Amino acid sequence: MDISTQNTQAPPPTTQPPVAEQKRAARGATRPGDRIFLGLSRGSGIFLLVIMAAIAVFLAYRASLAISKDEGNFLTAFEWNTNLNPPVFGIAVLAFGTVVSSIVAMAIAVPIAVAIALFLTHYAPRKLSGPIAYVIDLLAAVPSIVYGLWGALILVPNMNGLFGWLNEYLGWTGIFSWEGGAPRSMLTVGILLAIMILPIITNVSREVFRQVPQMHEEAALALGATRWEVIRMAVLPFGRSGVISASMLGLGRALGETMAVATVLSPTFDIQASLLDPGGGTFAQNIASKFGEATEFGRDALIASGLVLFVITLLVNGAARAIIARRKEYSGANA
Repeated sequence: MDISTQNTQAPPPTTQPPVAEQKRAARGATRPGDRIFLGLSRGSGIFLLVIMAAIAVFLAYRASLAISKDEGNFLTAFEWNTNLNPPVFGIAVLAFGTVVSSIVAMAIAVPIAVAIALFLTHYAPRKLSGPIAYVIDLLAAVPSIVYGLWGALILVPNMNGLFGWLNEYLGWTGIFSWEGGAPRSMLTVGILLAIMILPIITNVSREVFRQVPQMHEEAALALGATRWEVIRMAVLPFGRSGVISASMLGLGRALGETMAVATVLSPTFDIQASLLDPGGGTFAQNIASKFGEATEFGRDALIASGLVLFVITLLVNGAARAIIARRKEYSGANA
């Protein structure tokens, strides 16, 4: 018998559920528990948006009361004196100090945090990586005031050698010139903030690098790649968006840090070209140092500066989300 003439029994056709039923199942509307969970999730998201909007409205209202009576330019004035009649205050110095200290902290913390995360996930033996990861987790839980006390008692007195070295070899740039005095400057604040945000960035980056598909690394090794080439070609591209997210978490803490900055900084409310000279200030530090003795109008002025910090934080997070949305590697972590 010719094999080609044999009758093969076709499998029975599969019946697909109706389209409406599929859509209801996809929305999780088939079970009461799913519907309740869906409603609670939506309600929580909407409630969070309502809270954010309420905070923004409150800050904008109180800020408008102060800005309407400000005789200086709120965005460019280099003075903060709400007790004058008429009052004069501006955020130029605070914005400069906040941005500069955060940039210094990120420039120091991000490379070190990524290097530590790569070491723990791809180089260190398990007996060593476990205790190091545990210590890093503990550092992330230390209160900011403890960091501030450590910075004032230990970090600041030991910064003279570094400041002197920077002034001797890089002072010609103007950015690292130093005229002596206590090293309570933006560079000291940046170093302290870098130490504070280092555990956050390290922990998140470590978890991201652990999600890299094993097949990617094995394929690179099969092609003869070294361990560093595997990291450069497979691990870093896959975890780039996750590292950006970790960096934004650290930046958010650096932008809003209060007590640690107030403990180690000697603000003079002016802008210095050198990172080693006292000067400047940050939004959070200025609010913490002046809120207790401020009048009702002075508190409104401080709330106006808090509104600017609120807007800066939203812009930073929005920019981070836009960057992450353009990169889809991290979305396949569970593939």
